[in-house]
Amino acid sequence: MDEDVFNGSLRRFLKKVGITSQREIEKAVRDALAQGRIKGHEKLPAKIVLTVGGVSLSHEIDDEIELG
Repeated sequence: MDEDVFNGSLRRFLKKVGITSQREIEKAVRDALAQGRIKGHEKLPAKIVLTVGGVSLSHEIDDEIELG
């Protein structure tokens, strides 16, 4: 395995996940605020499930996103 190739590829993947996830969460929160489904001071439960094929990885992260 080429560590440099692996590291670069992994960083690109994680950057894409982070940026895309943030945009989708922001859009969903703004839409929910506009529709009156949330008030803007809630703590929203959040969960990420990461899977990687070929190495049998499944990892979950549970947390909260605080709005204010």
